[in-house]
Amino acid sequence: MNRLFAAASLFLSLAATTAGQPLRLWYPQPARQWVEALPLGNGRLGAMVFGGAAEERLQLNEDTFWSGSPHHNNVATARDAFPEIRRRIFAGDFVGASALAGEKVLPGPGKPNGMSLQPIGDLRLHLPGHENFTNYRRELSLDDATVRVSYDVGNVHHTREIFTSLVDQVIVVRLTASRAGQLAFTADWASPQLHAVRAEADGSLVLAGTGPDQESVPGKVKFEAHLRVLARDGTLTTVGANVALAKGTEAVLLVGIGTNFVNYRDLSADATARTRAAVDTAAKKDFATLHAAHVAAYKKQFDRVTLDLAPASEALAKEARLAAEKPTDARVRDFAKSNDPQLAALYFQFGRYLLISSSQPGTQPATLQGIWNDLVRPPWDSKYTVNINTEMNYWPAESTNLAELHEPFIAMARDLSVTGALTAQTLYGARGWVLHHNTDLWRIAGPVDGPGPGMWPSGAGWFAQHLFNRYLYSGDTAYLRDIYPVIKGAAQFFLDVLVEDPARKWLGLAPSVSPENIPRARPKNGNSAFDFGVTMDNEIVFETLTNAARAAAILGVDTDFQKQLLAARDRLPPLMIGRHGQLQEWLGDWDDPKDKHRHISHLYALHPGNEISPRRTPALFAAARQSLEYRGDVSTGWSMGWKVNCWARFLDGNRAYKLLTDQLRLVGELGVTTRGGGTYPNLFDAHPPFQIDGNFGCTAGLAELFLQSHDGAIDLLPALPDAWPAGRVTGLRARGGFEIASLAWSGGKITEAKITSKLGGVLRVRSRVPLTGLNGAKLATASGENPNSLFFLPPTPPQQISVEAKLTTSTPPQEFAYDLATKPGETISLTTAK
Repeated sequence: MNRLFAAASLFLSLAATTAGQPLRLWYPQPARQWVEALPLGNGRLGAMVFGGAAEERLQLNEDTFWSGSPHHNNVATARDAFPEIRRRIFAGDFVGASALAGEKVLPGPGKPNGMSLQPIGDLRLHLPGHENFTNYRRELSLDDATVRVSYDVGNVHHTREIFTSLVDQVIVVRLTASRAGQLAFTADWASPQLHAVRAEADGSLVLAGTGPDQESVPGKVKFEAHLRVLARDGTLTTVGANVALAKGTEAVLLVGIGTNFVNYRDLSADATARTRAAVDTAAKKDFATLHAAHVAAYKKQFDRVTLDLAPASEALAKEARLAAEKPTDARVRDFAKSNDPQLAALYFQFGRYLLISSSQPGTQPATLQGIWNDLVRPPWDSKYTVNINTEMNYWPAESTNLAELHEPFIAMARDLSVTGALTAQTLYGARGWVLHHNTDLWRIAGPVDGPGPGMWPSGAGWFAQHLFNRYLYSGDTAYLRDIYPVIKGAAQFFLDVLVEDPARKWLGLAPSVSPENIPRARPKNGNSAFDFGVTMDNEIVFETLTNAARAAAILGVDTDFQKQLLAARDRLPPLMIGRHGQLQEWLGDWDDPKDKHRHISHLYALHPGNEISPRRTPALFAAARQSLEYRGDVSTGWSMGWKVNCWARFLDGNRAYKLLTDQLRLVGELGVTTRGGGTYPNLFDAHPPFQIDGNFGCTAGLAELFLQSHDGAIDLLPALPDAWPAGRVTGLRARGGFEIASLAWSGGKITEAKITSKLGGVLRVRSRVPLTGLNGAKLATASGENPNSLFFLPPTPPQQISVEAKLTTSTPPQEFAYDLATKPGETISLTTAK
């Protein structure tokens, strides 16, 4: 028996210890606080299920129920102020430049700085006599997107099954009692909104209300939530604002929610008709039919990707099995000191579950809190922060095989290319479109929240990266032709607002800020974030101009425009390596090695961009790594999610695993004080408070440990942690239209790699170990640029190294690369060479 076969046999043996375990979150008690409740959603409707025995609470959201109404936040005095703002920046008067922007460009206090996703309210179920219960269990199954609650009261077993239908667009609750006539409850509504409750002739209990005003913008979004109870038996009565069932055995509750929202300009829909139609349709189906349709739609998306991480040895298999049986919050609490690889797999899949639940074609994109918010004034308004967080929400969309869930983000980019064009013209006198660091349901594009964070002008460029990367994954030229005007508009704005540094003759943005950070070591800085040509902006502009030119070339359009883009790109500032050996965050060498700021914006070119590479730019790669070393590991939850991705790009799986361990640190326990980010008992990411981007960031980062395709090839197991020497992943997607049918490893070596080509063309594969075909067939060694154009790489950015730099070195690991010709639909099988 050769060693590879023996290793594969060991994997199969170890995998059997965890195979077949359901993907579920479970708890032996009801939720006592919001971050213990379990999330359900269908992209449009969100529910947080508390699971109380005597008092059940479903806290509800609808994706278009926000404060405010159609408006923009463009300030007419801005355009005339920019010449003076730039003059002050180049004169070194950064404080004065910031002050002038605050006075002339930003809306200011009390003016529109972004609206808030709003809670609809709560559906409450009161079950008298259920205060004393035993054998309690509450769980969320990721296998069928259903919450289940069960417990005993005396000799009666009570169950609840709750899901938010992807098909029928209602929330469905089924309550059952094991003994006939032992189910009794009263249902009612509660809401923090201005509302009224009415009973309708069909038995529905209707909650109707209007969203609040905010920052001088009147609230005009109307909503209705309809509750209809379908009882199999017993006596059902509606009295006032309550629906009550007595002496029942089983009941199904249908909850529909609708608003008058049509789009960011139009509130002319009929909320009543919308909601009633959904409930009427669902009421014609029994529970089994509703649930089966929902599960089938859900599994069509969720089941595309599987991940199994086997214990590291037979000795640890029992420990892993016992760990997997513990309640979920206990597993998180113990993760750093236990052997629980399947919790990492569960956490990965939970991120995919959340994206399915909060973003579907035709819905709004996932906000800072996804689709779940219980507060009228939530943190950061539960809107879209686009200097990292909104984009991070969609990092897993393409790579973890949920591409259609990217569509709400892309639709928002289309909307913003319209509203942002007005902002670009009003504020800057520029063509194209601009997006500052926040937007909302109404697609505002102007700056908010003060000059420091607010004057970041590069959101459109970051959005354009998503739009172009989607093409690289799909190879869909029709899509690229359709979305090209949006990409072009982002590049046009940059062309029009780039200004020349009088001293160095570089082109750059002014004002330019590194998101939410300040160069405190800069002389006479005060509290200003303003500068010329901050590193992140330079990286985004470089990428946007490159990708727009490439898209135009693929489509055979705008030849002169392509030349303008590349000419401007060649005049951008270089990436700077500073005296500490770091990639500078600003053009000035002002980085403080003790700065632990949560944003790592200057590493954009490493991730999510691909300008920095261990193979093409080793000096910049080493400098970027030095910067991340200085930033440290523990931070806010979403920041640690970003760092998992960066350490994967640094090909350091062990450091990425360490960041995952930091992220899987339990916070939010009642009566326990913790500091810093981590994970709440329900697996939500803790900034704190809750932000969903950390969940999505970690899911994307874990995928990058197993598969990368941003650097000219499909890289198999580029950053595998030592903690996971054996495992299997299926369904991950790569650029070029390739999909991983199966990737298995044992002893850290590939035992099976099956890659399906959807489009045909050259498949370039890179590995840390030599590969062959399954039959031992020798593979053609790759050389030069990948001939598959969907693995397009940007040119090497210019760099400048400080004479004081304490340079570190970066030696790429030994690698083996091969080129294989493929046909559409063909699956290529590979394994480690003997």
